[in-house]
Amino acid sequence: MKSIHTTNRKKPMKLCSLNKVVRAANAPVLLAIVAMISSSAFMQQAAAQSYPDRRITFVVPYPAGGATDVSARLLASKLSDAWKQPVVVENKSGGGGVIGNDFVAKAPPDGYTVLIGITQIIQAPSLISKLPFDVFKDLAPVTQVALSPIVLTIPDAQPMKSFKDLIDLAKAGPGKYPYGSFGNATTSHLYGELLKKTANIDMTHVPYRGSAPLLNDLLGNQITAAFVDLTTAGPQLKAGKVRALAVGGEKRKPQLPDVPTLAELGYPGFEAEGWVGVFVPAATPKDIVAKLSAELARIIASPEGVAGLQALNLLPVGGPAEAFEAVLRRDHERWANVVKAAGVKSE
Repeated sequence: MKSIHTTNRKKPMKLCSLNKVVRAANAPVLLAIVAMISSSAFMQQAAAQSYPDRRITFVVPYPAGGATDVSARLLASKLSDAWKQPVVVENKSGGGGVIGNDFVAKAPPDGYTVLIGITQIIQAPSLISKLPFDVFKDLAPVTQVALSPIVLTIPDAQPMKSFKDLIDLAKAGPGKYPYGSFGNATTSHLYGELLKKTANIDMTHVPYRGSAPLLNDLLGNQITAAFVDLTTAGPQLKAGKVRALAVGGEKRKPQLPDVPTLAELGYPGFEAEGWVGVFVPAATPKDIVAKLSAELARIIASPEGVAGLQALNLLPVGGPAEAFEAVLRRDHERWANVVKAAGVKSE
């Protein structure tokens, strides 16, 4: 007798039928995802349209009274007038600016916590081995407020009359003549060490805790020379108590038309210079970034904005977020080169 084989296996389901089943099973999930994306986009659009509807906080990562703080308060006052919402300035100093920068990087990305930062934020990646934030990943640029020129100055009591005189003096007495900066690993320190390398001179670095005490010792002829920000040095330059031998940056400054750049004097590498800029947390909706950028740029370019920044010896810039982002990426490379050439590290 022939054996009889039986089987209970069903015919394999066709692929198209299987796809229909999967689609049918996942339809509620897909609909939920689509609804969630649509809802999120709608909420972001609604938030941008209603922005701002409450208080905005400008975070300054340095103590009150400096150029960054004063420019922040100027912008805050004008923005509050324009948008009819309170704009307050909070100083969160410490860590050379890192504490305040990190606070904003981790703040809610809604446009209500705004950072008024300086060049240090783009220098830090080359100076500090471990930062708690990434300037390119955790912060979004809004606008560049102004340039903050750095000036090589000497006391009026010093006999030198030119940049060459200073270099000759330093070469004649290695290690004998001190130069001051407004802090370790700051722009003025980087400039000083780069000058030592490129001019082949030996001057002892004396770091100060800010520009004000640096200027006091410069006025007292306790240091031979110093790289000082023009905001701090400006009044004393006008009074004739200190003299400017050179400026950093790509071109001469309107306030000091007769003072050559270091590049003009045969020392390239000092094109990167200080600035003040505005940032928000990276995930802030683009419409809010654009709205804030446009209004701040308008304020900076207004007669009151220009006059207020120029009174601080800052050079107004403004412009859209995209232009500032290009500056950040350019300056990141520039300062990395300066740090490498100068051999400076943050303590």
